[in-house]
Amino acid sequence: MATNQGLDLVVVSDKSEPPVCKIIDYGKYKFAQEKKAKEAKKKQHHITVKEVKMRYKIDTHDYQVRINQALRFLQSGDKVKITVIFRGREIQHFNLAIELLTKISEDLKQISQIQQMPTKDGRNITMILSPCKK
Repeated sequence: MATNQGLDLVVVSDKSEPPVCKIIDYGKYKFAQEKKAKEAKKKQHHITVKEVKMRYKIDTHDYQVRINQALRFLQSGDKVKITVIFRGREIQHFNLAIELLTKISEDLKQISQIQQMPTKDGRNITMILSPCKK
């Protein structure tokens, strides 16, 4: 029947019993499938990790700027890596950095959740926040 009409016999679903086939033009079918795949790929959002760096003795205005940055990143659907940097002998004040990171997580708890608890990594302490599910 397909050759009489000048078309192709295309297996649409081979997983069902019996397999589903259609008599259509294979070139048009393949083009439509590629177009659907391209549209689906456009609508995907790739989650990236954005980083916000600060020191443990940050001023209130600077802190607010960093919170706003993190808030903007989380609202756009990205994860946020918050890094507290130590220089020289500041590493002794590890507990102040932990307090700062808990304060940040409290300020952003409506829109985010902690994915990775604060961890020490060299002269830095990092924490990763991810956006809450809608």
